Amino acid sequence: MAERSTAAVDVADNSGDDPLTAKADTAATDGVADKQKTAEQPAEATEKKAVERQSGEQASLTAPELHSGHKLARRYRLEECVTRLDGFSSWRAVDEKLRRAVGVHLLPADHPRARSVLASARASALLGDPRFVQVLDAVEENDLVYVVHEWLPDSTELTALLAAGPLEPHDAYQLVSQVSQAMAAAHREGLAHLRLTPSAVLRSSTGQYRIRGLAVNAALRGITADRPQRNDTEAIGALLYAALTQRWPYDSDAYGLSGLPKGVGLLPPDQVRAGVHRGLSEIAMRALANDGATASRQEPPCTTPDELAKAVAAMPRVKPPEPEFTAPPEYQRTTYQQGTYGRPPAHPAATQPLIPPPPLQSRTGKALKWAVSALLIAALGLGSWQIADRLLAPDSPRKETPVPQTTTDEKPAPLKPVAIASAHDFDPLGNGSEKPQAIDLAFDGDPSTYWYTENYYGADFANLKSGVGLVLDLGKAQKISTVDLSFVGDTAVELRTAPADATAEPGSPDGYTTQVSGTGSQVPLKLSKPVTTRYVLVWLTKLPSNDGGYRGKLSEIKIMG
Repeated sequence: MAERSTAAVDVADNSGDDPLTAKADTAATDGVADKQKTAEQPAEATEKKAVERQSGEQASLTAPELHSGHKLARRYRLEECVTRLDGFSSWRAVDEKLRRAVGVHLLPADHPRARSVLASARASALLGDPRFVQVLDAVEENDLVYVVHEWLPDSTELTALLAAGPLEPHDAYQLVSQVSQAMAAAHREGLAHLRLTPSAVLRSSTGQYRIRGLAVNAALRGITADRPQRNDTEAIGALLYAALTQRWPYDSDAYGLSGLPKGVGLLPPDQVRAGVHRGLSEIAMRALANDGATASRQEPPCTTPDELAKAVAAMPRVKPPEPEFTAPPEYQRTTYQQGTYGRPPAHPAATQPLIPPPPLQSRTGKALKWAVSALLIAALGLGSWQIADRLLAPDSPRKETPVPQTTTDEKPAPLKPVAIASAHDFDPLGNGSEKPQAIDLAFDGDPSTYWYTENYYGADFANLKSGVGLVLDLGKAQKISTVDLSFVGDTAVELRTAPADATAEPGSPDGYTTQVSGTGSQVPLKLSKPVTTRYVLVWLTKLPSNDGGYRGKLSEIKIMG
């Protein structure tokens, strides 16, 4: 169950299906909500079933009858059924070709939502944003439609994080910042989520938040909305509210969280729990639909993820907590320090007077005494002769030894950051493209985002090519001294530069001069002497193991000149 909670399958969550917005999610019922109601609520169950019939959902559909060990496309071996719901099933599977775990959604080809699921999966795959769990394949085959996506066993659901308690202000700030920016990018491409629940948000071991089920989970459940941007914005506000208070911002329990008391309305987070960050509380209220009562400052509500992302960026940055100081343990004397001289002997013996050793009375002792005496006499004689020679010598003018005047070394001028005007992927030895949609994430100032390469079968690009990289255009020829690179995983990299007089960037790796190389996750590349250039090539030559294969991830670039 622990693995399932961190996997990339969102549809296993059947709780918390109450709509985020009363009107927009009327058709968002999952077909299992009526099973969760008790016998004391027949009226609500009947009303919900009526809504399902109006929205066109068919609760009687049966998921495809498959079993563990079944293979799709002679490649994806089904391992464990995670969910069987409303005519589709979700599985943890293994991609035997790439030897990695994947997630698979399955539904019959004649399912009324099969066409929309395929279209949503393919549109999501084209986005290629690393902040979302990636769709790897979407196929219709042998009367089946299946969608294959990433499986992230090293990530933790927000549901599990909230079960342990509210998030720290810095973690909540990172959550709303990263999720709102990601959803703003998705809506710019015409993609909505419409089911952005705590189980749809994962936090990786590096602190990056990733969103799963973009467009696909809504299509599987037949969820639509008249105002998709408003729905997703309100959902982000609910996530932030839950992160700050460990309460769901409605009067019903959902996702393992207690709802607000009935009849009191939507209270601001800082009135629900003491110590809540005031700025984040206001952001949550501006994102949630609450009849215009946003925050104490009466600022306008945020109705789109882009507006919410800008509002978060405009507030003061929430710093991470200071590390706690642990006092060192009290000093204790060790057995060695205490010694045994203070302890009574195990077997007390009679006290005997100490007898000093006899003086040197042997022949050897006498010879030693005479030798020492002779050396002392010789030393005294030599010293007396040097003193007399000094006193009797005629005065002579002293030659003053010139003292060299030391000059204060001039301190080298401090290095200044060099701005990157633009950048693009560089794959001349392959198909010419290497995830160009994520280029800007390599130098956006946020170490939690990154540009990434394709997934290869080997650390050396499976012998297909010698490397891939990024070309950085500095806008004009400038002097550079150091380049600091941050990777996710140990990566081998070379820093290459174009000639100083180059008016256009070289088209091949050999057109650049290799200046310095390094390996690691934090790679400071210091040139032996400053170089003037306009075009800088960051050339990856060996990739770390990642995502079941080998993939380079460059999270930050800093150039100093």
